[in-house]
Amino acid sequence: MRITASTISLTVDDVAASHAFFTEHLGYQEQAAGDGFASLTRGVDNAAVDIVLLRRGIEVLPPNQRDQRAAGLILAFTVTGLEAEETRLRAEGVEITMPLREEPWGERLFQVTDPSGVVVQFVEWATPDGMNRP
Repeated sequence: MRITASTISLTVDDVAASHAFFTEHLGYQEQAAGDGFASLTRGVDNAAVDIVLLRRGIEVLPPNQRDQRAAGLILAFTVTGLEAEETRLRAEGVEITMPLREEPWGERLFQVTDPSGVVVQFVEWATPDGMNRP
């Protein structure tokens, strides 16, 4: 098997609000959209996963998945210039829902949450002495 792209599908209550959040603040672009649906990408020269947003209850989902929403997952992006990204997002009015911190294993991170409750984490690795980065 050769994987040529990766996409995560998120079931949300407000596709328009999540669409606006990802395009205005995180650099995503719309590939396609319709009633209760949006497909977003950061383009072929970017390692970010593509995102499909589906409105909770939409009939294209199997009946046992229609009322579920994106919960209990963290959409994580490894970035460079972590502090600059946090500063930029704050300046754009995005609430930082978990402030910048560094874990003992060398992971530096902060989180934001989109209007539909999707947790987005930004990570930069600062390898402590004697530890290997995953």
